[in-house]
Amino acid sequence: MKTISQPGLPFAELNSLQDSVQVIASVPDNGSNKLAQNDHAFHDWYRFVLSFPPHLVRKYIHDFGLSHEHTILDPFCGTGTTVVEAKLNGIKSFGLEANPVAHFASSVKVDWTIDPNLLAEESVEIANSALQILRSQGIDDSQPFERKPQTSTLKTLGAEAHRLLLTNSISPLPLHKTLVLLECLQRHHNEAYYRHALLALANALVYKISNLRFGPEVGVGSIKGDFPVIAAWLSEIEKITRDLRQVRGGSFSEAGVYLADAREIGQIIPPRSVDGVITSPPYPNEKDYTRTTRLESVILGFINTKTDLRELKKRLVRSNTRGVYKGDNDDRWIAEHAKIQQLAHAIEQRRIELQKDSGFEKLYGTVTKLYFGGMARHLAELRQVLRPGAQLAYVVGDQASYLRVMIRTGNLLAEIAEALGYEVVRIDLFRTRLATATKEQLREEVVVLRWKGGGE
Repeated sequence: MKTISQPGLPFAELNSLQDSVQVIASVPDNGSNKLAQNDHAFHDWYRFVLSFPPHLVRKYIHDFGLSHEHTILDPFCGTGTTVVEAKLNGIKSFGLEANPVAHFASSVKVDWTIDPNLLAEESVEIANSALQILRSQGIDDSQPFERKPQTSTLKTLGAEAHRLLLTNSISPLPLHKTLVLLECLQRHHNEAYYRHALLALANALVYKISNLRFGPEVGVGSIKGDFPVIAAWLSEIEKITRDLRQVRGGSFSEAGVYLADAREIGQIIPPRSVDGVITSPPYPNEKDYTRTTRLESVILGFINTKTDLRELKKRLVRSNTRGVYKGDNDDRWIAEHAKIQQLAHAIEQRRIELQKDSGFEKLYGTVTKLYFGGMARHLAELRQVLRPGAQLAYVVGDQASYLRVMIRTGNLLAEIAEALGYEVVRIDLFRTRLATATKEQLREEVVVLRWKGGGE
């Protein structure tokens, strides 16, 4: 077995994984990524629409034989599905997430130490303060506003922050009410319950107050001229307090979530401390993952400027052309991978044939190489934090976003991992989904790896 610690992996020496990897459909519930009825607790505080489901995490916890004696890592933590499930199962966990609002959400979702009764009581006081301010302005949040408000009297975001939002993602009056509530809430920023109350507002913003729709791309749906903002927030508070009461007084495993780049994991996680990895990295496509969380990121102050947004994108594996920057060089990690080089060339040839000449389209081949190079860099860095015998599950999906050229993400990731010294155990079929561009069924798979140790 070879292990390589620098860019330039010996891909030419690999055997064909098509012959050696077992592909099985073994995930329950038809591979659905929806929350089951009994999985809403904690997970439903705030969750990406396309988050992988808790039952998938439980499957690999069981398959890998992980228990309270072990430590689980999710290096692409998202909104915390893996770390929440680890905590529910009494297993210590670490999570890394580069998006600040998602990092915030996942860290709050594993903090079960606050007093739920205090959260409920103080939230009512905050709500009453906000309602009083709104009434003084002639606004009754419990009733639709009967006349069009004077926009000059409404609170709004600064010009630069407002430009970061999707147009019409939130209407002026609901935005005003939200900012009034946020000001009242921020007076309590030193209190233990503040982060939970803020997360409740983030979730209410996305799924109730805003005009956003997810299908699965984020866009703008029906425009709400008005909405009962305070009631929406209190309903989210009620959800959180109900879940916290169920675990109050219990003893639970440690869960640490870090705002960090998954390609620099050795700077965060202790060496040889991880027994299992269960994660879902971004897929190579034209989905700008920062758009999914843009509304709450901007309104709640996690992103305020284009510079903030650029710095966030630079911490991400390059998976779309809107996140490519001058000086990016992760592609050096897969310079000798013939299949990826051929894939990038095929995408570029298709672009030329179709006479697609936009700046983004010209980057399709480049971002494909940067994506797989970034994943190679991540897997190389990961080796130093794994214990010998550590088992890994990577949920990834085939893609055809780049001019309908098929990208077999799971197979390519498995080849990269094998070149870095991992044992490729198998590739499980998670589910299939319909590609909007090609109308083909695309595979979402779980690449299962084992790290035997040594040579990293």
